[in-house]
Amino acid sequence: MNIMKKLIFLLENILKKINLTLLFLLIFTLYALEIKSKERWLLDKTLSTITFEVPVLLSKNVKGEFKEIEGLVEIDLKKKQNNKALFSVNTKSVDINYTKYKDLLLSDIFFFSSEYPLAVIDTKKFSYINEKEIKLDVEFSLKGKNKILPLDIYINRLAEELVQIKSLMIFSRNEFNIGSGKWSNSVILKDKVTIKTNLFLFKE
Repeated sequence: MNIMKKLIFLLENILKKINLTLLFLLIFTLYALEIKSKERWLLDKTLSTITFEVPVLLSKNVKGEFKEIEGLVEIDLKKKQNNKALFSVNTKSVDINYTKYKDLLLSDIFFFSSEYPLAVIDTKKFSYINEKEIKLDVEFSLKGKNKILPLDIYINRLAEELVQIKSLMIFSRNEFNIGSGKWSNSVILKDKVTIKTNLFLFKE
C-alpha cells in the first residue's frame, strides 16, 4: 500500500512538472510572438534636436534648445493600430539665446524645473502604415499640466534601420502657466510657443 502511495505521489509530481513546463513554454511562446509583432526604434541623442521659440514684441524672439532628450517609438507590425511614441526633455538642460535670463526661465515663473524637470509628449496609441505625413492629437505634459494638442509629423526613411522624424507643435504658454505676473502680458512675450523636433531613430 505504501508503494502504491509513493507511486501515486511520484506520478502527481511528474504531472505537475510537465504542466509547469508546458505553462512556461506557452508563456515564452506568447512573449516571443508579442516581441516579434512589435518593432522598437530608439532615439539617436547625438543627432536629434528639440527646439522652441517664443515671439517677443520689438525684439529678438526667445529661442532655445533642450540638450537632454529621451525617446522611443514602438511599431505594431501586426495590427498597425497600436503604435506608440514617447519623448521627453529635461527642462534644466535648456540653452537659450538670452543666456542672462536662463535662471528666470528655470524658475517657477516659467518652467519651474526644480519641481517639474520633465516635459513629455505621449502619442498614446495611433495608426500608422508607412505614411510620410501624419497628424496626431498627443498628450503634452509640462509644468504639472496635461493638454491634448495637435502635432504634425513628417517622416523620412533614410535607410532600412534609420528614420528621420520632424514635427511641429504650437501651444499657448498661458494654458501651461508659462510666464506669470508681468510676463503673461502679451506686450512683452507673445502667447504662442512653437516646438520643433528633428529626431533620428534607429531600429533596436
